Amino acid sequence: MRRTRVVAAIVVDDLDAPTRVLGARRVRPERLAGRWEFPGGKVEPGETAHAALVRELREELAVTVRLGAELHGPHEDGWHVTDRHAMRLWFATLVGPDPVPLAEHDELRWLDAASLDDVPWLDGDLEIVATLRPLLTPPAR
Repeated sequence: MRRTRVVAAIVVDDLDAPTRVLGARRVRPERLAGRWEFPGGKVEPGETAHAALVRELREELAVTVRLGAELHGPHEDGWHVTDRHAMRLWFATLVGPDPVPLAEHDELRWLDAASLDDVPWLDGDLEIVATLRPLLTPPAR
């Protein structure tokens, strides 16, 4: 079965030594409302993954980003986040302005390794969160 291609960003405070990641709380569809995810969306026909990600972040958070490395998933097509969707993720930092939740989300929150479990992630993102946790540097004291 061919899965729908989706892309998302692991928006971090620093590409070289990330300490925090930006989570986004969904407002729809109803079955996913209140759950947290990495912002992104579907790749349109004829669109590259990078172009789709830049477009989605502009539409969802009104931001411009600088993309970093991909967090490769365990499958050839990325992370199987549902039985119908394969997602590829890239680290990204904000170029500007400050993110705001638009149509798909009602809250954004910066999370460090210790607070990643403070929000209810989408089921498909749990494996990603577990992979990401050890990559976050504890903040300097």
